[in-house]
Amino acid sequence: MDLLYTAHVPPGEGPHPTILALHGWGANAHDLLGLAPILHGGGAMVLSPQGPVAFEIQKGLLGFGWWPITEDREIDPEIFDQASKALVDFLDAASERYPVDPRKTVLMGFSQGGVMAYDLVMRYPERFAGLVAMSSWLPDHVDQGVPAQPGLENFPTLLIHGTKDPMIPVERAQESREKLLARGMNVQYREFEMEHEIRPDALRELVLWLEEKVFNLIQLA
Repeated sequence: MDLLYTAHVPPGEGPHPTILALHGWGANAHDLLGLAPILHGGGAMVLSPQGPVAFEIQKGLLGFGWWPITEDREIDPEIFDQASKALVDFLDAASERYPVDPRKTVLMGFSQGGVMAYDLVMRYPERFAGLVAMSSWLPDHVDQGVPAQPGLENFPTLLIHGTKDPMIPVERAQESREKLLARGMNVQYREFEMEHEIRPDALRELVLWLEEKVFNLIQLA
């Protein structure tokens, strides 16, 4: 399936540091694009695909996600795998269309988008330079379903979560941190006094981490 998307493309020929930004349940392709002027001073390309699952939030207003949310909160593995494959296809196509720098491509996801980000990085660590998961969690079926990859050793990872998150308890983020550490990933974990959102202090942490752990580090390598 082809995913709709929005894009922020900096001026110049590139290749550009790139952030693949995956939105959460009920949002759309525009949701995280608003961060583009702040990330890397606007000098990073931000590609924000839209989840393939559409639903009506209210009459005439659609929201989107990566898999349907059911009453039992179980993730349908078939639909999840379809979304994961669609994201890989999207990245392949975007890498041909835009001046993506493969050495500086970061996968960033919020909530449901963070789960998709976990899955892609664990399967294809060689395609990314860093992982950011905000207000998210690592489900057991993703963690246990992907064998250990050698490319994950010391992989730069930032986890951000709110201590007052009513949708995804902070304990689930803490559990996710332990799962990633068990794989040998280089995890920086930060909690902020916020709910299911991105507050300015959390955004500041994100900006600093990108510069210190991914973009600048790789530029000097």
